[in-house]
Amino acid sequence: MTVTPLTSSRQQTATNDKLRPDLLVIASLIQPGEKVLDLGCGDGTLLRYLIDTRHITGRGVELTEAGVLACVRAGVSVRQGNLQEGLGDYPDNSFDTVILSQTLPYLNDPHFIITEMLRVGKRAIVSVPNWGHWRCRWTLLWTGRSPQTPDLPQPWYVAPRARPLTVRDFQEFCHQNDIRIVRQIDLAGKRQAQWPSWSLFTTTAIFELN
Repeated sequence: MTVTPLTSSRQQTATNDKLRPDLLVIASLIQPGEKVLDLGCGDGTLLRYLIDTRHITGRGVELTEAGVLACVRAGVSVRQGNLQEGLGDYPDNSFDTVILSQTLPYLNDPHFIITEMLRVGKRAIVSVPNWGHWRCRWTLLWTGRSPQTPDLPQPWYVAPRARPLTVRDFQEFCHQNDIRIVRQIDLAGKRQAQWPSWSLFTTTAIFELN
């Protein structure tokens, strides 16, 4: 179901302070005037920001009713549906960029989704929380409890349940499936990191794929 955005005086403009650090990095990779599809777009904050600052043509796919309603209130075009089923109606190369931010751990079939992203888009941008961060390793080693990533804190029993993965896991996944990593940007909290990609200090990594 595609929902038409509202146009009213209540429509809000997204600003830098509303964006997570990984979303700010993703926004910096988007060129003015692009056609952008945001998968698992949540409340539409990133798309609203890109519409306002990059003048893109943006669409979102979101599963939750609350997220869809928030997108509509923000004036963002959104389609409600499951990602496993939500891309089949889009022709090849329908978008310049397809975004998947902090959603990969919740997917049952990440290979299918990323393949579809690269089919309907000229490139894909994926942000991945890093369970290889030193705090996660310390938590498991010294407490014997399941760790939570610094940028995606969630108890193991809370739905939707995430499947832990590290930055290196995702790199190997791309290599094994012939997915080319064009660029990788590592974050340590809000700061962009300069150390090697396997570093213990990376909280979230952003990948540009094609």
